[in-house]
Amino acid sequence: WADSIDRRIESAQYTSRAFAEACRRDGVRQSMSAVGSSADNAAAESFNATFKRETLKGRKGWSNEREARLDAFRWLSRYNTRRRHSRLGQRSPITYENTFHSTATTLTRAA
Repeated sequence: WADSIDRRIESAQYTSRAFAEACRRDGVRQSMSAVGSSADNAAAESFNATFKRETLKGRKGWSNEREARLDAFRWLSRYNTRRRHSRLGQRSPITYENTFHSTATTLTRAA
């Protein structure tokens, strides 16, 4: 029994280190707050709840992985480009971002 717990703890520590390394490698800043702080995860939990509510719509799952991926892609596409958010002044995330960061639509000429 104790060996089983030790293996799970070692596995969790390895996973945590591996996850932290993956975040560092990909330029993702991990959120660090006090243990048990619900405020730290509030935005992610809200997003996940909305995603589940709007994609599952009462069903228990999808018939295959492809169908699940397509539904997720459709939802994310709508969420980022068309869905209005009260927190963003009734603008979509892409519209909100574009008001602050204009991206060049053409390449600069090579010298």
